[in-house]
Amino acid sequence: MSSPLPPFDPSEAAKFFFRHGHSGWLGLRYSDHADNWVELELPWREGLLGEADRHVLASGPIISLMDMASGMSIWQAKGTFTPIATLDLRVDYQRPARERSAVWGRVECYRITRSAAFVRGIAHDGDRNDPVANVAGVFMTIDRDPRQGKVPSDSDGEGSQAGTGDA
Repeated sequence: MSSPLPPFDPSEAAKFFFRHGHSGWLGLRYSDHADNWVELELPWREGLLGEADRHVLASGPIISLMDMASGMSIWQAKGTFTPIATLDLRVDYQRPARERSAVWGRVECYRITRSAAFVRGIAHDGDRNDPVANVAGVFMTIDRDPRQGKVPSDSDGEGSQAGTGDA
């Protein structure tokens, strides 16, 4: 039997997440958090340019920043690290980031159901009132340890079905 997971702490989790994999390669950094939101930083660097003649971060790394901030906001709102999967992440670009500027992604998890979590946020380059992009997303939540092989059940013993929300 596995022991319960400790409470999720974005500043501590970032020390692990941002040393490895894609987030580590991007150079993501923890910035701030509260009860249901997390803010991360994507530092500017030449290897992340969208166009060689413009010193502006490409859209792909910004999407990765927002996806990670979304996941961390869900874990922060739930209070624990549990498996999630991105179902839909809409990114509406308002303008390019300023040249040679980092971009911050601030995402809040505003609703969690039995099978989904909903997020919204902004990407900005230093002024939250002038966003680079707005984001909205839906993530599948999995409230069990997949190593245990148990499916959560509702009150009458039937297993839940994907996409049923609060039912």
